[in-house]
Amino acid sequence: MSATNLLKYLHLAYFSRHKTERPLFRIIRKLQAGHLVHIGVGTGELAQQMIELAARNTRREKVRYTGIDLFEMRPAENPGLTLKRAYRLLKSLPAKTQLVPGDPYSAIARVANSLPDNDLVLISSDQDMTSLQLAWFYLPRMLHDQSLVLIEDPEHEHAEDGYRVLDIAAVRQLASQSGLQRRRAA
Repeated sequence: MSATNLLKYLHLAYFSRHKTERPLFRIIRKLQAGHLVHIGVGTGELAQQMIELAARNTRREKVRYTGIDLFEMRPAENPGLTLKRAYRLLKSLPAKTQLVPGDPYSAIARVANSLPDNDLVLISSDQDMTSLQLAWFYLPRMLHDQSLVLIEDPEHEHAEDGYRVLDIAAVRQLASQSGLQRRRAA
């Protein structure tokens, strides 16, 4: 790793303006994550930082970033990027970028089978919990045995510096609960 890349990493992982994001950057580097799914793109700043860090540290041939967000459908009190602005912002970064509009459930249900083998799934705290509970059913097919799911949750008692970290076993457990919920609703 060059001195410049090391300094950029150290800044993100230990001195970043948003202290709660620091563990995320350390996890990306530790996992050498190259296939990223981000549920709740927001302003796109975090997406940019994740992609740039992953591009410098991945074991993969190329970084793949999938951003799932409401984009234009976001409520006024929770502003973010439009789909067009998000694409413009992210297209110049060193990643194959896919943007999927929709809530977690509808978007993940559409793309889960075409997005296997992700190293990291990041779920922002502004997501609709009902939609997210239904989406758990589809997440295991998007992961491999060493994948991690990080849920932004600074208030949770088991949160590690602002994130709840779930391994594949925990995700499968949530998926089975989601499957039962979906069957009862039908």
